[in-house]
Amino acid sequence: MQTANPDYYFQSDAANANRARKAAKSGNKNGNPISMKSKILAAIPDPADPAGSIFIAESAGFCRRINLESAQTKTTYKGPKAPVTCLSIGGTSNKTLYAGSWDKDIWSWDLDTAQPGRKFSGHSDFVKTVICGTLSGNPILISGGADKKIIVWDAKSGRRIHTLQDPATTMLAVQHLAVDPVLSEADSLVLVSASSDPSIRRWRVSLASAEQLPEAYHGRPDAERLTVQEHETSVYRLVFDMEAGSDADLWTASADGTAKCLARARSFEAEDSLAHGDYVRAVVVTPRWAVTAGRDEDVKVWDRASGALYATLAGHFEEITDLVLLSPGGGAAEQQQQSSSAAARVCSVSIDGTIRTWPLAQAALDETVRKIKEDADRAAAGKTEEVTKDEDAGAGVLTAEEEAELAELMDD
Repeated sequence: MQTANPDYYFQSDAANANRARKAAKSGNKNGNPISMKSKILAAIPDPADPAGSIFIAESAGFCRRINLESAQTKTTYKGPKAPVTCLSIGGTSNKTLYAGSWDKDIWSWDLDTAQPGRKFSGHSDFVKTVICGTLSGNPILISGGADKKIIVWDAKSGRRIHTLQDPATTMLAVQHLAVDPVLSEADSLVLVSASSDPSIRRWRVSLASAEQLPEAYHGRPDAERLTVQEHETSVYRLVFDMEAGSDADLWTASADGTAKCLARARSFEAEDSLAHGDYVRAVVVTPRWAVTAGRDEDVKVWDRASGALYATLAGHFEEITDLVLLSPGGGAAEQQQQSSSAAARVCSVSIDGTIRTWPLAQAALDETVRKIKEDADRAAAGKTEEVTKDEDAGAGVLTAEEEAELAELMDD
């Protein structure tokens, strides 16, 4: 008989302790958890309901549209037989859901009907990131994979337009992609890529051509660097700050345990660094807060003005894989204006299979932190009481040495 139950295998003391810790932590209700049946590997906002729904990618091969208020699945998108790692929405009229998978393909569905669409095949390893865009009025798809390639696709025909690789340096698995909202134009996009090495690369892409862009050093117009290197190791996430009045600085999340703000005015040199403490998988920002999450299972909220850690939101019991900023507004401009309002929230998803939602309005955030601390103190007190009872119950029991001593006396 074969089984995945760890109780049937040799386990180190550390592994057993960690498993017991996660089992004890899994029952908490922090963040109003919605439980799914498999690991959640990615999430994106629902453009039709940015305040109340998200799309998730699961290790079981499904994509789902989840209503956060009812905790119900609104739509399920089926097809892949391997884990789905990334999601994006685009295509004609932004009505197509795209998903990259471990099966090396990119799948697509009609957003509303869940009918399967075109499948894009071209990567030779896992697809790890996918984004949508438009070039000269034509919808395009851009994907990055563990095969170290970035592929630009014609979304209508499925034709490969460009394949991008860094010719001068060792570019490892592509982890994330983002489109620069300031430098991109109708006929050309400036693409930013992150990979399993510390380098962040920039590319200019049009229908006719593609080139890697060098980055000038701040204050040294005569010098250029081929890549932006502000981290010590893998970069997992790229997010442009799109809040009204911002310079669209680039926020990054890295395996070196930090999230950083790379200032556009300083040629993308690090201006702020947040020491999350373990692999940082995701970062989102509002005018007041920066929110980070990753392998240490906690969502951390930072005050952008001071750079200080404001709150730690404990709830997940496995690595957090993604964050989604939920906005009360309907349109993009309205979302930007209201993202710091009382109704703004952040949603976290995890390998533990749960979706959790956290408030970002200060009063509600403070109340959430207070409740988490109360619950933790209550749990610790209960554990102490249980230990005390066990000690009391054993007060009249002899130790092994005392029993041996007693046996010797009785023999005498």
